[in-house]
Amino acid sequence: MNVDGGGADSGWDFARAGRSAGAAMIGYRDLRGGAMDLRVAGTAAITLVVEFGGGGLSIDGSAGPRGLGGFVAGLGMDAMRVGGDGVHCVEVRLSPVRAYSMLGVAPGELGREVVDMEELWGDRARRLREELAAGASWEERFEVTKAFLAQGDRTMRRPDPEVLAGWDRILGSGGQVRVGALAESVGWSYKRLWGRFESQIGLTPKRAAMLVRFRAAVDGLLAGRAAAEVAAACGYVDQAHLCRDVSMFADRTPGSLAVDYLPAIAEQRYRAWGRFVQDRAGPLGP
Repeated sequence: MNVDGGGADSGWDFARAGRSAGAAMIGYRDLRGGAMDLRVAGTAAITLVVEFGGGGLSIDGSAGPRGLGGFVAGLGMDAMRVGGDGVHCVEVRLSPVRAYSMLGVAPGELGREVVDMEELWGDRARRLREELAAGASWEERFEVTKAFLAQGDRTMRRPDPEVLAGWDRILGSGGQVRVGALAESVGWSYKRLWGRFESQIGLTPKRAAMLVRFRAAVDGLLAGRAAAEVAAACGYVDQAHLCRDVSMFADRTPGSLAVDYLPAIAEQRYRAWGRFVQDRAGPLGP
């Protein structure tokens, strides 16, 4: 496993694990014991965040009496804010295809809300936090997390081949695909593809395509490209169309996205993730 670290000069310790197909992992620790206020926009992946510093996490200002020890977020359509004091986290992104076999719950069952990881895994979740806290290095923590996910991996539990083909086509086109043409290409009716896709991926084909296209637009906007240029490259009808999607998924305008989403920790987190590549490859590997 390759582990890249950095960011200590800013008061944050970041590390990124070696990538494997359909899954990626980063870690970050607050070295100064301050407060984190992180804006998170919708992404075309299932996200698992485990906090092991003891302070817990809040979502949109709500945390309960002790805060969340960790959570799983489905393919959400809405922006959210994640907060906490002195946080130490491992964050995992899984393609919905991988999540279907690894999490023990279909992405469609997660819905669009944040689910407390203890509700999903009980004592296993608590033991994971303890093992991460006891870890002496990021490499050790990443191995612990991978072992945790591998325990629930059921490689025979996979979405239908037609759903996989539809998801691959959405990804390959950057979200620029008509749902009618998608159904026709896999030989299913529109209604059948709609229902199976939503239950096995977590969103309808139309919403999934919107989210994938939005994430492509985010990369362009955060790289400093003009909104009109990004809108044209990502297949939006016009700049106003792009603005509506950015407002829906990030609760911001294209012009304010970098200002509000890339301060300090957010920028380092974004850079640490890099480009998250999804495909249909096998179990989580080294």
